[in-house]
This record gives sequence, structure tokens and C-alpha cells, in this order.
Amino acid sequence: MGPSGRGRKGLVAEINVTPLVDVMLVLLIIFMVTAPMMTEGVDIDLPKTTSRALRQQEEPLIVQIDKSGVIYLGKDKTRVNLALVWQELEKKPLAMKKQSIYLRADKNVPYGLVVQVMAQIKRAGFEKLGMITEPDDKEN
Repeated sequence: MGPSGRGRKGLVAEINVTPLVDVMLVLLIIFMVTAPMMTEGVDIDLPKTTSRALRQQEEPLIVQIDKSGVIYLGKDKTRVNLALVWQELEKKPLAMKKQSIYLRADKNVPYGLVVQVMAQIKRAGFEKLGMITEPDDKEN
């Protein structure tokens, strides 16, 4: 026996991690079970109707900018310069200004020109401006 008479060589100063691992595994299982339930929405059966879809505007107004920077308005592709974009769009009726207008610009057109055309469209009173883009077929 040692000098203290208890038969020990000293105190053991190690942390017992077994209860910590047990608690963490229980928490992990609880989160794994409850996580799919949190992402699901409310299950609703929508009523069936025989009506058709709402009619859209026949053809939306499109402003196009080709790679050389030439601006075209509408389906008849009226060629205008930057100064005339606002004047031509300002003439459109108020009902048309409430609907969406789309901007279709070539990817090689300088960013500054696209922003200037967007500013002219907003200045003419069109609030809903959309950009027409091509979908990227590459898988990232």
C-alpha cells in the first residue's frame, strides 16, 4: 500500500465522453426524424374546376437590342435610337404600361447601354420590366 493507505497511485483526471456521445446520438436521431416533417407543407386537396386559364395579353411588348447596339421596339421591330425609346414608349396607353414589358439584349451589348435602355423604360412609366435570357444547358 502507498503512503495514503488507500492503494491508489493518484487521481484520474480524464473526462468520460461516453455519456456525451450517447446524448449527441439521441439528439441526432431526433433531428433526423423531425427535419422531414418541418419541410413538408400543409396537405391540401385543391378543388377541380372546368374553367380555362385566364387570358393573357396577346403578345407582350418586347424591347430588343442586337449585338451591334441597335434597339428595336415591339413585334413590328421598329428601329429606334436611345433617345427615341422613351418617346415611343411614352405614347403607349396606360393599360399597356400596367402590363409587363420585356428587354431582350445580346450578351455582347455593353452593360451601360442595357442600363440606359432600362432607365428609359422605367421613365416612360412601365413598372414591370423583365429580362429575356436563354437557359444554361450545362450541368454545374
